Amino acid sequence: MKSLFLRIFLSFWVALALFVVLATLVTLVFRPRSSSWEGLLATALNDSVYSYEQNGSRGLHDYLDNLEHTQRVRGFLFNENMEEISHRGAPDWAVRVAAGGPRAPREGFFFPAPPPVLRDSRASSDGLHRYTLVLAPPPGPRLFLGPRGMPLPGLIILIITSGVVCYFLSWYLTKPIVRLRAATQQLAAGDLTTRTGAPATQRRDEVAGLMRDFDAMAERLETLVKAQSRLLNDISHELRSPLARLNVALGLARQRSDAESGDMLDRIELEASRLNELIGRILTLARLEDGEQPVPQTPVPFDEVVASVAEDAEFEAQARHCHVRTVIPEGDWGVRGNASLLHSAAENVIRNAIRYTQEGTSIEIELTSEQSSRGPEAVLKVSDSGPGVPEASLEKLFEPFYRIDDARGRLTGGVGLGLAITERAVRFHGGRVSAHNRPEGGLRVEIRLPLIAGGQEAQQPEPVASAQEA
Repeated sequence: MKSLFLRIFLSFWVALALFVVLATLVTLVFRPRSSSWEGLLATALNDSVYSYEQNGSRGLHDYLDNLEHTQRVRGFLFNENMEEISHRGAPDWAVRVAAGGPRAPREGFFFPAPPPVLRDSRASSDGLHRYTLVLAPPPGPRLFLGPRGMPLPGLIILIITSGVVCYFLSWYLTKPIVRLRAATQQLAAGDLTTRTGAPATQRRDEVAGLMRDFDAMAERLETLVKAQSRLLNDISHELRSPLARLNVALGLARQRSDAESGDMLDRIELEASRLNELIGRILTLARLEDGEQPVPQTPVPFDEVVASVAEDAEFEAQARHCHVRTVIPEGDWGVRGNASLLHSAAENVIRNAIRYTQEGTSIEIELTSEQSSRGPEAVLKVSDSGPGVPEASLEKLFEPFYRIDDARGRLTGGVGLGLAITERAVRFHGGRVSAHNRPEGGLRVEIRLPLIAGGQEAQQPEPVASAQEA
């Protein structure tokens, strides 16, 4: 039983039902026995006849009233003519019982059998009259008495009533926990604005305190994340100024350079262009983290994006005597998103594999489709033959500015941004990215993006400059 609501509800209900049943059984065990009834009948018969002979009908009336108040039984005294001589208004069933007939029980679930009735007769002190006394319990809630006097209907009503009470009590106790769980799931999904809406004054218990603490934690997290995003945004803006001056200096250098330095200046211009593109993407992703941009809805052919990146990667891999093996089946590979961001996400992963694979090996790029609980997905698998990554660092690869070691960063020139940009771009498109060490050696990175229905014209990916990776 995984539901806390059901646990509380059933625990309260079973406990209350057992209490009702045990209380009823104890009452039945200690109720007057038949021998006590018979003794009371004999005593009441003698006393009622004596009261009538001494004080008449009025004395008998007072005695029977006192008997009903003290012993919780009703009594009716009849003479030989079946006349109730106390003038208390005997019912028909009492007259029938006094005459020796049945009480005419009507037994059933909602019309249960009447309580047991006793009768006895004796002669008067002078022997001229004969009196008959009928004793019965007082009228009560007959609905709570079942066949043969058992309180089955009453038990059922009490159990149902207790179940309703326990249900609302359990709902009251678990409702804030359900709200807290929903808010936790939204926060884990990246919605930093979610709050539980803890009551300010209505509740002061531990659960309400936990909800208020959660709201305070969520507000603090939102503040910190926004501050980090603003810092990244500000740094990116500040980088634009020296980059602009670098472009101006590059233009002046071209005017004064000879033919031999033209290739070097072209390389400087290319790298400056890539840096400018990277800064622009960082700014875009910073705005995405702030929630300033809507989810893109433009169809993009993801297979063409991957093919374009793989073609550029094949050219770059020649410097390390490596090759890029690409497997892209024919089909509809449309995804909704931004072509530039998807290009950057795939490029960072593939260029990362080229950097760290062993020289002379191959990079494997495979695009497949899989069915998940959320629908069809495009799965891009990029595998290299490098040294791999320690298991403890696999989850940290996609954190901004994370590097496994400083020596590796100096060797490749990475700053730990490429895979972080990939993770944010993929998550922005409703997908997810993960990294795994291959059993035969090397690292495999998987990008999963939700596919859209076929038949829609997809936007052609725009050529973009390579983004510097980690």
